[in-house]
Amino acid sequence: MRTIAALVFPGFETLDYFGPIEMLGGFGKETEIITVAKGADPVPSVHGQRIVVDKRISEKNDYDLLLIPGGDAALIEGQDEELLQWLREASANAERVMAVCTGTVLLGMAGVLDGRKATTNKMDFTETVHLAPQVDWVKEARWVEDGKFFTSSGVSAGMDMALAVMADLFGTEMADRLARSCEYEWHRDASRDPFAKLAGLV
Repeated sequence: MRTIAALVFPGFETLDYFGPIEMLGGFGKETEIITVAKGADPVPSVHGQRIVVDKRISEKNDYDLLLIPGGDAALIEGQDEELLQWLREASANAERVMAVCTGTVLLGMAGVLDGRKATTNKMDFTETVHLAPQVDWVKEARWVEDGKFFTSSGVSAGMDMALAVMADLFGTEMADRLARSCEYEWHRDASRDPFAKLAGLV
C-alpha cells in the first residue's frame, strides 16, 4: 500500500485532479489517496464543487507518491512560500512525483524540477514556462518522465501519465486493467502530442 498526497488549492482544475486519481486509485488495495491542502476547510475547484481535505500541509510531508494538479490558480499558488517549501520537502521524500498541466509550472517554481525535462499545457506553454526558467521544458510530449518526476501536458493528458506511473510501479498488466475498467483508451506513446502543433510550438 502506497500513500498518495493529492494537493488541492482554490481553483484547481477538476480533471487534472480526478482523472489521475481515478487511475492512481488502483483497485483499492495498492494505494491510499490523501487529499492535502494548506487549510482544513473544503477547497473549491475551478468549477465550484468543494473537496474535503484529509491533511493540511503543515501536518505531514512524507508520502510515497505526490500529485500536483494544475489550473490557472496554480500560478497564484506559486507565490506562496509555505506551499513551495512543502512541495520541496514532499518531493524529496516521495518515491514518484506527478504534476499535470500548470501543476508542473508550480513544481518548477518550487525549484524541484531545475535541470530536469518536463512538460505542461501546450495552449498556455509560452505564457507560463518563463516562470520556471531552470526547467528543461519539452514542447512536444504527452508526458515526460525524468527520474522519479512525471509531468504531463494539459488536463486529460494526466490520465495517460498516471497510467504510466501505475505501470511503472505495479506492471503494465495492471495498468491495462485499470484503463479497461474505466473504458479509457490509454495513449501509451509519451511523445504523441498533436496539441503542440496546434499551439504553434513545433
